[in-house]
Amino acid sequence: MSLYKRRKTWHTDFSVNGQRFRQSLETTDWREAQAKEKELIAQASAGRLAASNQQFSRLRLSDALDRHLADRSVHVLPRSHRSESDHAKPLRQHLGTLPLAQIDAEAVRGYMRLRKDTQISNTTINMEIGILRRVLKRAKRWHLVADEIPRLPERRDIGRALAPEDKLRIMRIASSRPDWRVAYLASLLALNTTMRGCEIRELRWRDIDLMGRTLTIRRSKTQAGERCIPLNADAISAVLELRERAKQFFGADLSADWYVFPHAEGYSKPDPTKPMSGWRSAWRSLTKEAGLRGLRFHDLRHHAVTELAESQASDQTIMAIAGHVSPRMLAHYSHVRMEAKRQALDALSSRRMNQSVGRTDNEGYVTDDVTNRQSEPMPLSEVLEKNGGDDGTRTRGLCRDRAAF
Repeated sequence: MSLYKRRKTWHTDFSVNGQRFRQSLETTDWREAQAKEKELIAQASAGRLAASNQQFSRLRLSDALDRHLADRSVHVLPRSHRSESDHAKPLRQHLGTLPLAQIDAEAVRGYMRLRKDTQISNTTINMEIGILRRVLKRAKRWHLVADEIPRLPERRDIGRALAPEDKLRIMRIASSRPDWRVAYLASLLALNTTMRGCEIRELRWRDIDLMGRTLTIRRSKTQAGERCIPLNADAISAVLELRERAKQFFGADLSADWYVFPHAEGYSKPDPTKPMSGWRSAWRSLTKEAGLRGLRFHDLRHHAVTELAESQASDQTIMAIAGHVSPRMLAHYSHVRMEAKRQALDALSSRRMNQSVGRTDNEGYVTDDVTNRQSEPMPLSEVLEKNGGDDGTRTRGLCRDRAAF
């Protein structure tokens, strides 16, 4: 173990369990260098300081982000990789020039305040800090600031279920204009299959069995999302219309690997080998015209699960259709509308009132009747036949059977 100076900056060089550690202590003060060295030795002894990460910890944040995202790209879907890359951009802008070793709790808190001042949501800030956390963990430095960086509170929205008249109105408006037709057909599938928007966009013709009237989700947000969904009449009609549209664009011979919602549909050169990027503009326009501004396309999935819950389908059936992982997630989606809850409680109140009004002195509730019938004396012969023979150990039937042998 030794401390040494290099250009007025103290460095340390020590070994723990035969492994050598060398790095700058980023200070010119000898007493501070001693304290930092003791902290590093403690970390190395506890296995929280790896020699392979020393070079990584010396990188600037922007370079560390590049390496981190490149390594993550082989473990996540392309869509997730794009999302992480987008959320890393503000980190590059505000902290990118700092070495990882200089990113302390105050720098992270200052970044969070700066993002909050620009009206960024807590959820987005938490996602950005999540990327920074993974980078600092790789550099074995997150534990130094973790206790001082609490997660910001997030809204726990459970989506919204449409009123019956709202559902009819938005579907009528969506079907009224040709440039909203794709959004209408996607909405029809979401409302009748509980599919997510990403599942609809990734749908291929090989996933649809028109003879068996089923649809298979082969790739989803979670493993539980991989499922087979039966198609009702509305879903079949949407699939058949999509098939006719595809034939008009690409001819009668449709490849099974082509996407049901092809890329750039409606333009001069649609590409069925790539999925559609989305229908965001059409969705915003039609929800605005329907007076449902702010309604997300994902809310159609919430509504479909809610209708399944109101139809009194079992939890297992709903989870098999919607692809949920746990009953907790099912409860998150199946927020049965207040009117349905009210009707169920009113029905319960009406039954109790009818029972009370129709009861006479010689009548009782079901539990009273069951108790009274069970307390009636049973003939002795029946007791002997049920409980045992003359010796009290075997039934008479069993005695007769043995006598027959």
